[in-house]
Amino acid sequence: MTAHEESIETSDALRRALGLSRRRFLAATTGITAAATLAGTGPLTSAARAATSAAGGNGVLVPPGKRGIILYTVRDAIGRDPGSTPLASGFRRVFEELARMGYKQVEFAGYGQHRNAEGGANLESVEGARLLRRWLDDNGLQAEGNHGFIPGSWPLTPADLDRFKLHLEIAGILGLGHMGTGGDPTGSAYKGDWDVAAEKWNHLGSLASAAGIKLYTHNHDAAYGFLLDSGPLDAAGRPTRSSGIRKLEYFLTITDPANVYLEMDIFWAHVAQFKFRTYTAPDGSTQTAVFDPLAVVRAQTKRFPLFHAKDGKYNPASGNGYDMVPFGTGDIDYAAFFANMGAKGYHNPMYEQDNAPGDATDPGRSLRYAELSYANMAAMRG
Repeated sequence: MTAHEESIETSDALRRALGLSRRRFLAATTGITAAATLAGTGPLTSAARAATSAAGGNGVLVPPGKRGIILYTVRDAIGRDPGSTPLASGFRRVFEELARMGYKQVEFAGYGQHRNAEGGANLESVEGARLLRRWLDDNGLQAEGNHGFIPGSWPLTPADLDRFKLHLEIAGILGLGHMGTGGDPTGSAYKGDWDVAAEKWNHLGSLASAAGIKLYTHNHDAAYGFLLDSGPLDAAGRPTRSSGIRKLEYFLTITDPANVYLEMDIFWAHVAQFKFRTYTAPDGSTQTAVFDPLAVVRAQTKRFPLFHAKDGKYNPASGNGYDMVPFGTGDIDYAAFFANMGAKGYHNPMYEQDNAPGDATDPGRSLRYAELSYANMAAMRG
């Protein structure tokens, strides 16, 4: 397929997903920038940018082989009883649907499904991993990561170490390039606790590297808040003020770049940009520092092998500043982010939407959103 033919294909996919006729789509992509400028409406939505880029861009921002989804987005489909619905259910049927849409990568969020699905409820085992791998291969899918087990103990208990090693074995069977977790290394704001967390993650990362797997931590907004590392001490002897460094940025400086990696959730990073703008300096003054997610990635881009590509509609009235929406329909500038993050072709963006599952009146919503989001991801040009 030529570049021109691929551009037509992705534009048509986006047009169909948005429910537009070819005529209306062409009108939108031709006039949308001017309309936004004249109306003073501010930044274009991601869908508008994607449409504009698809009409006239010159480079695919997410190559076909890198278009992924974390299965948490379609957890309702994986978890529903196949005997109660004609909709796709369980890992095998959901893989078939995602492959039909065009996805090439998946990220697991655990290995559980409905007990009546093929293979049974719990596939967190060597046998379960072999079954999952066969289904992945059958559908041309590559598993890239998992939000799985990270030991809670430190130093590690024998039981925690054994389970972690089991997860490394499962990862090897599935062909995962990466293995991680959905939680922060620590929920603390204090420097000392992040120092301890770094010791633990450096050790776990070395075990993962020995198995040929990159260990990553996935983070929400709190990890980009300011570290308490200076100033007067409280009654427990803990610092009460900040030098201005953010918790996760500090973690990056004290962990081994060869063994410890990160998966930035780009939505939550923008929430952090909205929420964490000031800190109390050691001298007691209030300082302003606006978080720049792209700058953090650009400074050490190969420490971010995976992203959660979660979109948000700007809403300053909400506590987070953004409302989650399907990829390509929000206000986060993904085209600029992917075009400027460096190491082209290295990263693995996984579409995620926490609120994708529908209720009883719309049980197919998460898979429908997955198809729309794929079309928008495929349409992005830089």
